[in-house]
Amino acid sequence: MNKNYNMPIDFFKKDCCEGPISDAKLGIIDDQLGAKAHTDFSDESKWHATIKNNNNKKIFFHSIDNCLNIFKDESQDLESTCDAMITFHDGLYLIELKTQSQGGWIQKAKTQLENTIRLLTKAHDISSIKHKKAFACNRKHPNFSVLESAEKKAFFSRTNGFRLDIQAEVVIK
Repeated sequence: MNKNYNMPIDFFKKDCCEGPISDAKLGIIDDQLGAKAHTDFSDESKWHATIKNNNNKKIFFHSIDNCLNIFKDESQDLESTCDAMITFHDGLYLIELKTQSQGGWIQKAKTQLENTIRLLTKAHDISSIKHKKAFACNRKHPNFSVLESAEKKAFFSRTNGFRLDIQAEVVIK
């Protein structure tokens, strides 16, 4: 655990990274029991989100929540962050995993994604990355959820260029 509260955060920390992975299809599992999110290649029934990598790009999966302990300024309270990040040649995707059947999960996921983006851009220069997306994935609502254009534009503006998708399928382009 990071006890130095002012220490810079490394979102690309090797201890929290899996890869390179070039499989065409894999899943993300978050057991919700304090363990970090991780990839899985066999048991689709446990997947919270599906990664489709049809071009077999080399991707890296980075656990964030329960792997990077990011503390609020001058506090022992942890920041609210998303579960994971996928990076590849010209892309960076942030992923928040939910399992709620009731409403309100989209707003909570968006808040966690936005906070993670704020912390990430404070720690790293990601301005040269071409494809930046934020995914709110819910195992109980796997299909695409339509967001109003104004809501998507507002998220894009607030996060300096991250596009928001609400679906449980993460497509690597």
